[in-house]
Amino acid sequence: MNPVSAIVVFIMIWWVVIFCVLPVGLSKTQETQSDEEGYIAPGAPKNLNIKRKFIITTLISIMLWGIAVTVIQMDLIDFHTIAQEME
Repeated sequence: MNPVSAIVVFIMIWWVVIFCVLPVGLSKTQETQSDEEGYIAPGAPKNLNIKRKFIITTLISIMLWGIAVTVIQMDLIDFHTIAQEME
């Protein structure tokens, strides 16, 4: 696997994981008592913790990426044969 392919695979894994991690642990402003003044959208999350979620996403993505690269490099799954059989 060349470096560009490895980077593309990592980015794809990262985006899938971020969409899985984003809704975890959210509480809406409707569900909590708000002492803040001003208008807050009813469905808006109270505390998103985006930095923490980016770190968690990156760690999970590194692990999954390592597994994917290992599978590809060691030819545990022969993707060329699978592609030829699909034709």
